[in-house]
Amino acid sequence: MMQVSPIQDGANTKESPRQGRLIVLTGPSGVGKGTLMRSLLQRHPEMYYSVSVTTRSPRTGEIDGENYYFISRSKFAQLVADNELLEQAEFAGNFYGTPRQPVLNHIQSGQLVVLEIELEGARQIRTSFPSALSIFILPPSFSELEKRIRSRGQDSEEAISRRLTRAQEELNAADEFDIQIVNDDFDTALQEIEMTLFG
Repeated sequence: MMQVSPIQDGANTKESPRQGRLIVLTGPSGVGKGTLMRSLLQRHPEMYYSVSVTTRSPRTGEIDGENYYFISRSKFAQLVADNELLEQAEFAGNFYGTPRQPVLNHIQSGQLVVLEIELEGARQIRTSFPSALSIFILPPSFSELEKRIRSRGQDSEEAISRRLTRAQEELNAADEFDIQIVNDDFDTALQEIEMTLFG
């Protein structure tokens, strides 16, 4: 099983009783990675989920500090300027990023730390944490992915078109990841993630 060194990215180099690991979970919008993540955390509460910051508005039912930290563009720009983000990416006209220090702290304490992020951010993590384990969630087919995105009923036709174009670009990059898991049957996909992480 891959392990991430706390020496990476300026973290405290003191040895922990258990070695923490960084897990990166990526996949196109609508593939179900958020639902998989929530179920994984319910079943393994010892894991630490890194809550991202974003400049987009909350969707119905989303809670600040739980789903995301919803911040202004000016605040996001300040975090970037202060080097407080481990990675950052733009998606559908909004910005997303991972607060740096909480991730480093939890890895140092020996926890599994999971990031659910976009492709651009995952590529940045590969540079700053080359030993992170990267998992890409695939849809059973592109037509099924389009069906899932449309069934949300949250986006305009223009936004859906942008998401689908972006999704195709992301799917083309799946081979960059250590593990690829197809989310056709939810329970099977969840078990595959668990087997990857816990053996």
